[in-house]
Amino acid sequence: MKKFILPLLVVGALMAAPAQAQKIDAKPTKAVKAKGNAPYQVQPQLSTLGWLGKKVGGQHNGTVALKDGQVQVKGNQIVGGTFTFDMNSIKVEDLTDPGYNAKLVGHLKNDDFFAADKYPTATFVITSVKPIKADANGNNAQIAGNLTIKGKTHPVTFPAKVGVKDGVAAASGVATVDRTKYDVKYGSTLFGAAADKAIEDNFTLSFNVVAKQ
Repeated sequence: MKKFILPLLVVGALMAAPAQAQKIDAKPTKAVKAKGNAPYQVQPQLSTLGWLGKKVGGQHNGTVALKDGQVQVKGNQIVGGTFTFDMNSIKVEDLTDPGYNAKLVGHLKNDDFFAADKYPTATFVITSVKPIKADANGNNAQIAGNLTIKGKTHPVTFPAKVGVKDGVAAASGVATVDRTKYDVKYGSTLFGAAADKAIEDNFTLSFNVVAKQ
């Protein structure tokens, strides 16, 4: 289907939290748990993952539920994390007609897109967090990690806003991903789709994650 962007939702209490991140020594597919790092448990009910997909002449948006995860904190800095997403929880929010909505959800879950029956979860594992000068959106760190979708893992890097305050860690950001690398090729002109029916190969993921001690 479409290019997927997850709408960026922010937890206000942490937006003012000063945050400086540091690089972590991590293996490509494992979150680092260095000595002295404290695990914070992700709060799925306070965390959000949305998507926005674009094609020629239109777009759709929705959400995917964060199943579980941990954020690694050292002092007042986020230094790592592991997150699991429930691909069977995909929702479409812009289609109000129940029939069309269900049809699109079903299509997203089938083999053309995410094959949720075969690959019920997707994961993201942080491999490094580097401080950057805050930009206009308040992003103060660059996060790198490994994103796994449909059993395929590729590195992703993106700016994010991170902070730790009063036993709560939060991170929000937007990542751009080439869906064809994850065998999500439906509607791609690279794989035979007509130009007037094309779905963009790149999708973006936006998220807001909240974790507590």
